[in-house]
Amino acid sequence: MTLDKAIVDALRASSTATLTTVLLKKGIRRCWMQGPVPMFNAAERLVGRAFTLRFVPAREDLATPESWSSPRSTRAAIEEMPEGFIAVVDSMGVTDAGIFGDILTARMKKRGVTALVTDGVVRDAAGVEGTELPVWCAGAAAPPSVAGLTFVGWQEPIGCGGVAVFPDDVIVADGDGVVVIPAALVEDVAKAAVEQERLELWIMREVEKGVPLPGLYPPNAETKARYEAEMGRS
Repeated sequence: MTLDKAIVDALRASSTATLTTVLLKKGIRRCWMQGPVPMFNAAERLVGRAFTLRFVPAREDLATPESWSSPRSTRAAIEEMPEGFIAVVDSMGVTDAGIFGDILTARMKKRGVTALVTDGVVRDAAGVEGTELPVWCAGAAAPPSVAGLTFVGWQEPIGCGGVAVFPDDVIVADGDGVVVIPAALVEDVAKAAVEQERLELWIMREVEKGVPLPGLYPPNAETKARYEAEMGRS
């Protein structure tokens, strides 16, 4: 399910800070992931639907190099990733085993995946950087995934960085981290975010003029009326 271009453009123009505020007003508090930070090729704000993957703790009979050839493997999951989606990986915050390296991320880039987001780490850091795939993660580690994790499936509900993520939820990632927007709220959030950005730009101009914060931010009724008048609204 592709995202409407107007929604993508609106979200790409809205910071994750703004989006968390909009979502808070809609009752969604747990939307910002703890752990993933912009690590590789992550200079731009990116938007895409979530393609989810899940790891569980390593179990010795399953977490083996041979498992990489299994029909239920990270390799098989990558071949199912649609173009334009963002891969979101539940690594349980494990930071001593890299879930993907340069070859897997290169294949993701080749398939048109927009980005990789995980609360875990990757390996082959220099190679991952070279693939040009944008990655938000918690760092890098040399050991492979099977040293600490067992891959169990894809396109099912997961938890990443303390946030519930369902397939087709919308992910927005920028310099402040990663925000999850529930699929059912995407259109409303995008519209509200554009207006929030517009209002805050106006407030910033008022701050630069020397206007004090009380009554300005957040705006009281008088300030809202002035904002509406100056922006040409009735």
